[in-house]
Amino acid sequence: MTIPRLIQLPKFLDERGNLSFFENDNQIPFTIRRVHWIYDVPGGEERGGVAYKTTEEFIVAMSGSFDVVVKDCEREWKFSLNRSYMGVYIPAGYWRAVENFSSNSVAVIAASTFYDPSDAIRSMDELRTLIPGPKGNNQSPITNYQLPIAKHLVPDCGIIELDRHHSQRKGDISVVENGKEVPFDVKRIYYLYDVPGGADRGGHAHKALYQLIVAASGAFTVILDDGMNKKAFTLNRPYQGLLIKPGIWRTLTDFSSGSICMVLASELYKPDDYIREYKDFEEYRK
Repeated sequence: MTIPRLIQLPKFLDERGNLSFFENDNQIPFTIRRVHWIYDVPGGEERGGVAYKTTEEFIVAMSGSFDVVVKDCEREWKFSLNRSYMGVYIPAGYWRAVENFSSNSVAVIAASTFYDPSDAIRSMDELRTLIPGPKGNNQSPITNYQLPIAKHLVPDCGIIELDRHHSQRKGDISVVENGKEVPFDVKRIYYLYDVPGGADRGGHAHKALYQLIVAASGAFTVILDDGMNKKAFTLNRPYQGLLIKPGIWRTLTDFSSGSICMVLASELYKPDDYIREYKDFEEYRK
């Protein structure tokens, strides 16, 4: 049986802020179907005493620190997460709790299944009576949308209001599932952190990539440009995301100190999908 373990993620250093990422079946050993993030948790509180029959999870501390306690019927592991480039992988069939949140922590959890209440095991007593089921996708297949590869316009992009599940004592959770809150499958999650206040990042466009950009912490501005129209969007709430479609030049600017820019992306990293020079973008838009 696979056991829980820490996974070190790539970390790209940049004076304008660092970048880490994880992709389906690459840094993590499963395909992402659901992403949720926990924020505004009072210091010292805990969340998420639960096990799953089929769901695999990967948990990252994008900001702050917390402990992930993982158990089976005989053993216990404790993982202290306090680096944005480290995460803990939790296979199906293990009890896990997230506790000892520091103030201003952000815990991001990628899951291998869509949400299904019947997949959850709510007590250790129940876990002891169950044999973990096989890895599966809880009858919810990868959507494999045929996303239009097009030279979209700025008005085709916009803010998506995400559900905010509020708990005054335990903090808030926002959730994105493939094909529901976003019109694509999340195949890659990358994020910028340690960004100096006022820095600029990300002047480029994509030919095929769809993105949802979220200010997991702090605030920044995203400027979209289709060659004719420009519009600036200020992101400063973890329950709002900016949907950006292919063919749009985007620039990130006006970062507040301590900001974290999280991007849910529709494709694995493909260098050929990038347009990195604005003159090439102008030619592409013709």
